[in-house]
Amino acid sequence: MARMITLVLALAVAMPCAQAGDTTPAAISIPTLRHAVAVAGPIVRIGDLVANAGEAASIPIFRAPDLGQTGTVPTEQVLEAIRPHHLLGIDARNVNEVVVTRASRALASQDIEAHLVRFFAGKNGFAPTDSLAVTFDRELRTVHVDPAAASTMKVARAHIDARTGRFDVILQFPESGSEGANTARYTGIVFAAVNTGVTVRALARGDVIKPSDVAIERRPKGEIASDAVGDLASLVGMAVRQTLRAGQSIRRGDLMKAELVRRNDTVTLVYAVPGIFLTMRGKALESGADGDLISVLNVQSNRTVQGAVVGPGRVNVAANLPNAAASTPNTLAQTATDSNSRAE
Repeated sequence: MARMITLVLALAVAMPCAQAGDTTPAAISIPTLRHAVAVAGPIVRIGDLVANAGEAASIPIFRAPDLGQTGTVPTEQVLEAIRPHHLLGIDARNVNEVVVTRASRALASQDIEAHLVRFFAGKNGFAPTDSLAVTFDRELRTVHVDPAAASTMKVARAHIDARTGRFDVILQFPESGSEGANTARYTGIVFAAVNTGVTVRALARGDVIKPSDVAIERRPKGEIASDAVGDLASLVGMAVRQTLRAGQSIRRGDLMKAELVRRNDTVTLVYAVPGIFLTMRGKALESGADGDLISVLNVQSNRTVQGAVVGPGRVNVAANLPNAAASTPNTLAQTATDSNSRAE
C-alpha cells in the first residue's frame, strides 16, 4: 500500500510538468529499475541502474566492480542509496537484485607475449619478430583495461641478459584517463624459436600418425634437431619408425611411410593392361608401403611374382616391373577363373 501511495504522489508531481508541454499519456515516464547493466567507468550512477531517472541520472551512488568483473546489488540496497536524492515512484518490476558488469577490453596471455616479442626483436642481438618466442616463469592471467583507453600496454622497465635470454620487465597497463595505469612484473626467457611437431601421446613403432596425435609448438632453436618436422602435413599419415614418448620433438628420421601390406598378409594381385584385367589371391612375402616393390606368392599357381603396393592389401603386377614379364600375365592367367577375372 505504501508503495502504491508513493507511485500516486510521483504521478501527481509529474502531471503538471507534462501538461506544461505534451499532455499525451506517453509523456509520463516512470522511473524503472533495470535488472542488468554494464558501466564503462569506475562509478555507478543512478541513471545506470534506473531508466527515466531524469535529473538524478548523473548522481553517483556506488563504486563499480573491477574492470571485466561482475557484481550484484540487492534491490533494497539500490533503493536505499537512491532515497536521499528524492527520486520517487521507482518501479522495481519484481527485480530482486541488479547485476552490474564493468566493461573492459581483455588482453589475453597471447597479447602480452606478442607485445614482449615485438619489444625484444632486434635488441641485444635477438632475432627478428617472426623468429622469437618467450616463456614465462609463471602462468599468465588475462588483464582487463578500460575500453576507452588510448593505448594498451607499454614496457615501463626492462632488464635482459643477452647471453641467457632471461628477462625481467614491468608492463604498464592503462585503465582510464582518471585512474592512471596499473603495472605487472613478468620474468622469463626470450629465445630464437622454430616450429616443431611434438607428440601429444606416446607412439609405438608402426603407429600411423593422426591429427590428434601431434601438435605444432615453438621451441628453442638450439634444442631442436636440424631435421625436425615443423608442419602437420608432413606428419599426418606417416608411420613411426621407433617408439616416441609424449612431448618429444619429431625428426624426419623418426618417420617412415605407413605399411599398407604386412608380411604374410593375404593380398589381392592385380594385373591390368589395355583390354585385360585379372585379379588373384596372393600372400605377401614382404611388408611394403605405398609404391614399394614387394614379392608376393600366387597361392593358386604357387609361383612368386613382384608387384607394387597400391593400397591396403592390394598389389599391382604390371608387365614393366622387374621380374614381372616372365611371370605375367601367364602366371596369373594359368589359374584365373571366371569368378576372379574379367575383361575391361
